[in-house]
Amino acid sequence: MKVTFWGVRGSLPTPLSPERIRAKIEAVVQRIAVSDLENSNARERFISSLPPWIYGTVGGNSACVEIRTKKNEIFILDAGSGIRLLGKKLAKEEARVFHIFISHFHWDHIQGLPFFDPAYNQDSEIHFYSPSEDLKRILFAQMEEPEFPVTMNAFTKKITYHTIVPNESFYVGDVQVACKKMSHPGDSYAYSFLEDNRKFIYATDVEIFTKDFERDGENDQFFDTADVLVIDSQYTAEEAVEKENWGHSAFCYAVDFAAAWNIPKVLLFHHDPTYDDKKVYSILQSARWYAGYAVKKEINLDIAAEGLEIEV
Repeated sequence: MKVTFWGVRGSLPTPLSPERIRAKIEAVVQRIAVSDLENSNARERFISSLPPWIYGTVGGNSACVEIRTKKNEIFILDAGSGIRLLGKKLAKEEARVFHIFISHFHWDHIQGLPFFDPAYNQDSEIHFYSPSEDLKRILFAQMEEPEFPVTMNAFTKKITYHTIVPNESFYVGDVQVACKKMSHPGDSYAYSFLEDNRKFIYATDVEIFTKDFERDGENDQFFDTADVLVIDSQYTAEEAVEKENWGHSAFCYAVDFAAAWNIPKVLLFHHDPTYDDKKVYSILQSARWYAGYAVKKEINLDIAAEGLEIEV
């Protein structure tokens, strides 16, 4: 499986502000020397030496992740604002069949759907998946007047709505898929995808509790033997205490969880909209320190950033 991140923010899209762009420019000016401008090689070395929060950005779009299977089937996890750019890429590829898995119906996870260009192509075939029996009604509702001027009736007529059963696996092509209810206001569901004995778990919008560490049948089946985990880590530890029952987790909880389930690779996801890039990467540094010195576990930790591609 190849996984690409198109939207990684939580709660709402967060474009770079003029102040944050200025902060990046100021950081570059403070670091640069005359010798860094001597030739193209010197300039390239200087740019490569900059920390990632300066020369790049984690992105401002809300949740959307693309999976390409070995047979090049297209799975889309959530339809936040990141699905708009994904749709433009897929339209150029002339892709026709799409499998869209919805974790829950908070706006940051479905608000991009009206801007998914392939949906308006009458040759497209779209499969929506959710444990909710109201899947079709809810998706239609956000594209009705006065919320949006175009209804879902303008979409391709080849749409299938799949109501799936939590903790019961099923197949899409050669990929085994399962979902599990997690703790979040209004409910949110994590998804696992298993292909060629490699398991990828997408667990956005989850507040981790003691029950998630328990070795019972459901947890074992879902989390055990996972190779890569994308998990909500929106808060610092202090914020997680202040915002208990808000439905999100701290980076240290994510590390504890991965360590308990022996998951070797973790992508921190659902970044707080108030955090700039420097803050997000400082959380990654804290998570790596916590894993090495507090948990004493080797975990490959990274930030889920727009444009990041990984092989599972």
